[in-house]
Amino acid sequence: MITIKEMAEMLYPKKQTCYIGDRLHLVVVEDGEERTIMGHKTTFFDIQSTKAKQFGFCMDMGNGEKFTCCGDEPYNECEKKYAENSKWLLHEAFCLFDQADRFHPYEKHHSTAKDASELAEQLGVQNLILYHTEDKNIAEVIVAKQRNGPLGTVKLAWLGQYTRFASLQQGGAAQ
Repeated sequence: MITIKEMAEMLYPKKQTCYIGDRLHLVVVEDGEERTIMGHKTTFFDIQSTKAKQFGFCMDMGNGEKFTCCGDEPYNECEKKYAENSKWLLHEAFCLFDQADRFHPYEKHHSTAKDASELAEQLGVQNLILYHTEDKNIAEVIVAKQRNGPLGTVKLAWLGQYTRFASLQQGGAAQ
C-alpha cells in the first residue's frame, strides 16, 4: 500500500514535499482524540460529513478561550459543544446569501456568509473568520465579526510548498 507521503513525492517536486515528516506531519486522528499542538490542547471531532470523513478541531488557547474550526461543510449540531462560546470560529462560506441562486452552495454541501454569521451569533462566538477558495493560489478571508477591530476582506496568497498563507502585498504573489 502506498502512503500519502509517497504519493505526494510522486506528484510534487521535492521542494514541495521535503517538509513532510519534518515540519508538516500527517497524522490520523479519531473523533474526540486530543493532541497537544504548539503547547495547546487540541480536540478533533468528526463533523458527520455526508461527502467524506472530515474532522474539525477545537484548540484550547488558555484563559477559557477557544479557537474552533468546523471543517468544510455546513454546521452540524454535533459540533455545538466545541464551537459554542469560542473566541475564534473558522467557518467556511461558499458565497454571500444573495448569491446562493447563482452558486448553489447547499447543493455542494456548503454555507453562505449569512449562515455562518447567524450561527456565530447563536453560539456566542466573539470573532468569526470566513474562508473558502476555488482559486488554487488565492484565498479570500472575510473577517465578518470581531469585537475589537476592523471588519473586512483580505486576499492572501496560498503558498502550497510551505502549507501557509502570505500577504499579496508583501511579495506573496500567487504563482
